[in-house]
Amino acid sequence: MITPRKVLVTGGAGFIGSAVVRHLVSDLGVSVITLDALTYAGNLASLAPVLGNPMHRFVQGDIRDGALLADLFAKERPDAVLHLAAESHVDRSIDGPATFIDTNITGTYTLLEAARAHWSTRPAGARSAFRFHHVSTDEVYGSLGAEGLFTETTPYQPNSPYSASKAASDHLVRAWHHTYGLPVVTTNCSNNYGPRHFPEKLIPLMILNGLEGKPLPVYGDGLNVRDWLYVEDHARALWAVLTRGRVGETYTIGGNAERTNLEVVNTICTLLDEMAPAATAHSALITFVTDRPGHDARYAMDTTKITAELGWRPENTFESGLRKTVRWYLDNRPWWEDIRSGTYQGQRLGLTEAPPEP
Repeated sequence: MITPRKVLVTGGAGFIGSAVVRHLVSDLGVSVITLDALTYAGNLASLAPVLGNPMHRFVQGDIRDGALLADLFAKERPDAVLHLAAESHVDRSIDGPATFIDTNITGTYTLLEAARAHWSTRPAGARSAFRFHHVSTDEVYGSLGAEGLFTETTPYQPNSPYSASKAASDHLVRAWHHTYGLPVVTTNCSNNYGPRHFPEKLIPLMILNGLEGKPLPVYGDGLNVRDWLYVEDHARALWAVLTRGRVGETYTIGGNAERTNLEVVNTICTLLDEMAPAATAHSALITFVTDRPGHDARYAMDTTKITAELGWRPENTFESGLRKTVRWYLDNRPWWEDIRSGTYQGQRLGLTEAPPEP
């Protein structure tokens, strides 16, 4: 077990990253440097609870900027890196893959090299206690059939530009461990949901469209299955792996909550009917739209390893987590109204036609 006193969190103003930062600073009293480029999905408002905390420092910057990273490592001397900075939306990767390749692959390479340079200058004991924790996705494994689960040894088979870029970054992290000895751990997680989620993703988009009386677009037949993980449970899992995970190992993290997309949307409609009733049932807004090109059928995670080795398990059921999520959006309209009044207003992305079947 290691006990890092200062952690560099990349992508810390994003959805998952900000949950991690808030957990480390507010719940655990860990000193955190948040590095975020503040692209469209980064939001300083998500860090509001810790922005004035002396244990937290925010730095606006890009993980592709090697000079900035070298300076940051030299000045801050972090004991660990939690690497969450990434372009992450499949539909956006279909429209514009170049950004995903640049940020997720080149950015991870640049960060690894900066971390390696920093790690190599630490005293021997501090070197062995250093960790580079790479946070990845279940999408690198491709698509499951009706049965089975993704495990840490599932072969990679990414099917979108996004998942391919994350698979490449996973391989870089593994290589930097085996070639240079950098102490790394990797996690691959299932779909996250919860407060402060940028509204291009399924759950916040359905909540906000429902509140505004807009159509609830469901891709294809709505039967694609995802395993849903409440973001605060994920933050706790990441800390467990960072501090107690075995160096060089991968851990899959999931919520043990498989649902079809249509089941998710119907559950949101039921909660909105209860918590923000309208003249007609919210389910009347459900609209089936053209499916996403190459849409993976099913993801599901085997969490046996992280539970057996580290004792982590999700504290929230899908129902309890989703209720908290809907309540948060109802109680925090200024957070999402600022986004909806800006450049992203819920429009459809990723409509490139899929190639014909062979």
